[in-house]
Amino acid sequence: MTQSEQIKVLLVDDHTVVRSGLGAVLAVCDDIKLVGEAGDGEQAVRFCERVQPDVILMDLLMPKMDGVAATKAIKQRWPDVKVIVLTSFKEKEYVEGALKAGAMGYLLKNVSADELANAIRKATTDQPSLSPEAAQVLIQKVNEPPKPGHDMTDREREILSLMVEGLSNNSIAERLIVSQSTVKFHVSNVLSKLGAASRTEAVALAVKHNLVK
Repeated sequence: MTQSEQIKVLLVDDHTVVRSGLGAVLAVCDDIKLVGEAGDGEQAVRFCERVQPDVILMDLLMPKMDGVAATKAIKQRWPDVKVIVLTSFKEKEYVEGALKAGAMGYLLKNVSADELANAIRKATTDQPSLSPEAAQVLIQKVNEPPKPGHDMTDREREILSLMVEGLSNNSIAERLIVSQSTVKFHVSNVLSKLGAASRTEAVALAVKHNLVK
């Protein structure tokens, strides 16, 4: 197999021992070539520009720039680079954050050498690899009921945020330079979409579900 046919892989992990172990695993694969190692997200971005890997094995919790931020930055600049998260964390927020940032794989560090190598190969053909725990998170997300207020418009969210501040319809109208009847219309829609019987209940729901900044 020629070097041009090998899959170029970049390792990103803040633990030297982990990188060394992963490097040893990949060294036995004739079709995979380790082209660099980075100890944090910032280094990963710099290495990506220098070595242009095909696949990146990305840790999540690292100093300077974490794996989610690094994945997002890399995918924005080099959308063809495939990122596989390799981490010890299986919590929902980590899985969702990584996949939203653009990772196409999410594996735990207890994965076998063969599974890891196959995930790298699959990534080059746009086939995702998910640990059972990550897959379960996605299944739960699909099946969970929609968040209250998911169908609100940007204007309705703006109105809701002003309601949370404690502004009256008149004050909201003055702040947004619109008529009171317009504000009343939007407030009515907000209450309806939240299933709230009053402004107080709508504000409570907004705070509970982090619907506004």
